Amino acid sequence: MILVLVETDAQGVTLTSREALSFARTLAERLGDQPVEAVATGPLPHPDGVLDHLAEQGVTMLHHADDERLAAYGGAAWAAAVVDAASSARLVIGSGTPRGMEVLAHVATRLDCLMAANVIAVEETDPLTVSRQVMGGGVFERMRLGGEVAVISVAGHAIDAVPAARPSTPAVRTYAPTLTDADLLTRVVRTEQAGGDDTSALTGAKVVVGAGRGAGSAEGFDDLLELKDLLGGALGVSRVVTSLGWRPHHEQVGQTGSRISPDLYIACGISGAIQHWAGCQSARKILAINTDPDAPMVTKAHYAVIGDLHEIVPAINAELRRRLG
Repeated sequence: MILVLVETDAQGVTLTSREALSFARTLAERLGDQPVEAVATGPLPHPDGVLDHLAEQGVTMLHHADDERLAAYGGAAWAAAVVDAASSARLVIGSGTPRGMEVLAHVATRLDCLMAANVIAVEETDPLTVSRQVMGGGVFERMRLGGEVAVISVAGHAIDAVPAARPSTPAVRTYAPTLTDADLLTRVVRTEQAGGDDTSALTGAKVVVGAGRGAGSAEGFDDLLELKDLLGGALGVSRVVTSLGWRPHHEQVGQTGSRISPDLYIACGISGAIQHWAGCQSARKILAINTDPDAPMVTKAHYAVIGDLHEIVPAINAELRRRLG
């Protein structure tokens, strides 16, 4: 059995957890049609949505650790709940979110097994060998996972959340996990929403217009913002842009910002340093606009236009306005 830790929100199962479920299902087929089960902790904001998403992914059972002490996040407590559900699991998988990584690290320690973080693909199944991102996604490493059980975190947006060929009807097992005082020692006791820091529009956008040092100044974004609006997308920027104070940090794409996976990423005036590439490499198509034909972003992009973004972007906008009427 493969057990997947799923994180939930007001819609059901989060996108990154559905990506982890798709990864687990594909791996289960390669291992001989292993069943895929899920584990969730604490209250479920939208239980019907959770079950709908699990059914879409072909999950056979949901283990729900129902304990009011799990309502507040705590890495050790959530890990204890996962371990209780993993008695017959061959693999424990989760998404590479901050919470997912922390919980899975606790799980691997408790199970005394190997953990592979930021996995993007399975290379071999006998022995189980995976490919994972290291050094901010600039390097890929092959890692062999031996032992009777292993733990894997799936890199965010490296796998598409593809529905199963045949939806399932997940059974639900509600259980009370075994929690100790030590498990509950560190927990989130209060959360505060910081104004203006919501990255959901950026991470969920189908089109992202990227801007780097080539924008020139804080006043150099008007045409880029118009392009973003014409395409119904979002604006993403490189680290240098936020470091210079031209745009807010929540728009940053990269190793220390958001990781995006749009259908189209238009990188304007961005050199494509490894830290930025770590955040945008999952884009399905990349169009680079840059004055330097040898810039890393240009050489890695699917398409490139060599020239000044302040001449090219206005021309694109004019054509889009014409076509849109």
